[in-house]
Amino acid sequence: MKLTGAQAIVKVLLEQGVDTIFGYPGGQVIPLYNALYDAPLHNILTVHEQGAIHAADGYARASGRTGVCIATSGPGATNIVTGLATAYLDSVPLVAITGQVQVQHLGRDSFQEIDIVGVTIPITKYNALVRRAEELLPTLRQAFFLAREGRPGPVLVDIPSSIQSAEVEWTEPEEAYCQPVITDNLSEVLKAAAVTINNAERPVLLVGGGAVHSGAEAEVLAFAKKTGMPVVNTLMGVGVYPGSDEQALGLTGMHGHVASNMAVTNADVLVVAGSRFSERVTGDRSRYVSKKTIIQLDIDPSEVDKNVMTALPLVGNLKTTLAALTPCVNNLKLKPWWDSIKAWEDTEDKTCKNGDTLTGPWIMAELNRVYRGKDTVFVADVGQNQMWAAQHLSVDKPRGFLTSGGCGTMGYGLPAALGAKLARPEASVVHIAGDGGFKMTGMELYTAVNENLPLVSIVLNNSCLGMVRQWQEIFYEKRYSSTLLKPFDFVGFARSCGAEAETVTTCAEFSKALGEAAKAKKPFVIEAVINLCDLVIPMVAPGAVLHDFVDPLK
Repeated sequence: MKLTGAQAIVKVLLEQGVDTIFGYPGGQVIPLYNALYDAPLHNILTVHEQGAIHAADGYARASGRTGVCIATSGPGATNIVTGLATAYLDSVPLVAITGQVQVQHLGRDSFQEIDIVGVTIPITKYNALVRRAEELLPTLRQAFFLAREGRPGPVLVDIPSSIQSAEVEWTEPEEAYCQPVITDNLSEVLKAAAVTINNAERPVLLVGGGAVHSGAEAEVLAFAKKTGMPVVNTLMGVGVYPGSDEQALGLTGMHGHVASNMAVTNADVLVVAGSRFSERVTGDRSRYVSKKTIIQLDIDPSEVDKNVMTALPLVGNLKTTLAALTPCVNNLKLKPWWDSIKAWEDTEDKTCKNGDTLTGPWIMAELNRVYRGKDTVFVADVGQNQMWAAQHLSVDKPRGFLTSGGCGTMGYGLPAALGAKLARPEASVVHIAGDGGFKMTGMELYTAVNENLPLVSIVLNNSCLGMVRQWQEIFYEKRYSSTLLKPFDFVGFARSCGAEAETVTTCAEFSKALGEAAKAKKPFVIEAVINLCDLVIPMVAPGAVLHDFVDPLK
């Protein structure tokens, strides 16, 4: 069967189970957009290409499926670079299709010609430029396979417009690629890990983003319940283990809870399920290991010993390896250990959640109250809002908390929330942002309105770039350089996009507005005015040991 290249691209998308795509047209993808005109795909036109790729990312994280983004050549392609980096560092399966100048014009500095393959090599799992029509189908199919295979990640396929217009012979896919299975010494390491865990007096289970990608939430729960050990999570691991469970200590790392960080610091055995040991998680890596034995479960062998030396690496699919480990471990007698943990928990200051004034932590507690037991996806931007959300939201299911972790991309939240709502229309989607991050991609509110997406967007407005200002206050002698922001009419802006909006300054006003937002049939923005002096605590200084908390009063 003869098709144009553009028609073949659409047919591959349908073959791969794609139902929604995000993008922005331009000169070198006109043939593709012509084929999309009557294709049975939900084609989302965003305001900006960066919004398109963050939306595809949010779609992928919320659903577990591969997100798809389309951009034209030159500036269209370079505008998705930040989104590719965001997905790469957080292991999100994406396929980005970019247009390119005609094959005969390649390498001639043609109009809007950028070597996007060369630009994105460091921030994609794989990328390719299609130079011949017969390469199109196998390259696209390989892209979808590689985006999902093993440790997921973004893949880019650059397709000249002449290939999109060329005649292509359609062929059915060949046998599926086989995922390699790593079995070397696995049984021996499993036995050693089980013995180590069964002899532990102060064990801790640390859950990271790899547990989300492998769909290992049931295995994580079974392992934790059988052993009875405390569970901490990284930013990417929020929700894998139910946040409301009595064994959950919550976030660990730079802004980890006191009990979480103290437990990790004093553990004799640390079982790590799918974390790459970012410096934001470990603090001083040389002192992170200390006298503890680390058992690392990860699908990516390159992560073993990359950041932290591991005594017992279990390399393979986390869902499989954890399921194999659980029958070998015992119910541990940990009362003295739990007594210590409870004592640490009691030392953390919780006055910011008492409801006397409107604060970020109180807002998270109110969100817990309103959305408890409901199918909800929280999408946090980056900064203080993100850390308050990770610390204080109680998320009980994986894919219920989305945020940019490794890249820390301000502006990620709103377009990602848009993508999440399209991926899971039956779920309530709550976007949490700061005033700085919201303004970076706030025009995607217009896209949400056009798509009739009733999501709730909460802007914590402290009239500053809160996290940078916090560092300036603590580490830079309160020299607030370029962090104090001029007033902005968030309500007027939201209404100009066609959304509902309201400004609140008290807890009572916030609760009332949240009730209205939850019932709205369109996007609803709540501007919550909070004190610019509020800090995210606890906090560990960069490079310090995990139990060395910053005293903000000094």
